[in-house]
Amino acid sequence: MENRYATAELTAFEKHLALDKGYSEHTIRAYISDLTLCFNDLKAEHKGLKTLDEIDYPMLRLWLGAQVSAGLGRASVARKAATLRTFFKWAEQQGIVKNNPASRLQTPKLGKHLPSVLSTEQVTQLLKTAKAEAILQRDQGDREKLAHAVRRWCCLELLYATAMRVSELVSLNVEDIDFANRTIRVMGKGQKERVIPFGIPAARALEAYLKAGRPMLRISPAEKALFLGNRGNRLDQRQVRNEVHQASIQAGVPDISPHDLRHTAATHLLSAGADLRVVQDYLGHSALSTTQRYTHVDQARLAKVYLQAFPRA
Repeated sequence: MENRYATAELTAFEKHLALDKGYSEHTIRAYISDLTLCFNDLKAEHKGLKTLDEIDYPMLRLWLGAQVSAGLGRASVARKAATLRTFFKWAEQQGIVKNNPASRLQTPKLGKHLPSVLSTEQVTQLLKTAKAEAILQRDQGDREKLAHAVRRWCCLELLYATAMRVSELVSLNVEDIDFANRTIRVMGKGQKERVIPFGIPAARALEAYLKAGRPMLRISPAEKALFLGNRGNRLDQRQVRNEVHQASIQAGVPDISPHDLRHTAATHLLSAGADLRVVQDYLGHSALSTTQRYTHVDQARLAKVYLQAFPRA
């Protein structure tokens, strides 16, 4: 396979994902990484392979099988299969290949594992502990430690209050906050914008962070990012995950991730009686089926609703 198929076509596809699909840098990087690995492996396996048009369905199927044999998880294999289908569908539309060899690739069935969910008491303990740490640092007069503590508290409050993705959290700008209406503008997957309400506790955490946290972390007056890292630039996802991990340890609750907080918030909404469609909008899911897989209702509430509503309970 000529080198231009590892450069020109992938470069064009990368632009397509960014400009036409509006995918995030992280998602695009994963697509290109999967495709590069596949094409390099096929080139090594099939010495006479010179063009993308020579790749057929058996080759791709065997390559995915090799990934499974190498111990790759089902979710990762499913992602690679989806990447190949997306790329070759685009390549066929662009006239790069005559036939789509990936159209028949099937996605491995994924297990129904659900993220960890904290109880309302555990969430209260998590947020209460983070707030107490911020107050402690304020009283001790250490501005740098205060900035970090109030940033952690604010991140936790917003993640739970809005159920936003960690990628959405770090993409927030100061101008996205509307304190008058207590809402925040979020740019989700596929550049889809939604406005999410937040409560008084999150508003107080935001106010504290903007007063005592962000000014201490900010280096450039022109920086628009809401959450700033230690070097004054936009906070990255890895650091947020670490903050949530450290906060859960400090609070003495089960170790969680930002995604677990998102799932917890959605579950608590459903348990409180929220409509599934409302939760769908809240989470920014394009399909209701995604929300149905992503959330679950506790058995106690389900039994209670059954006894109250079902005529032959």
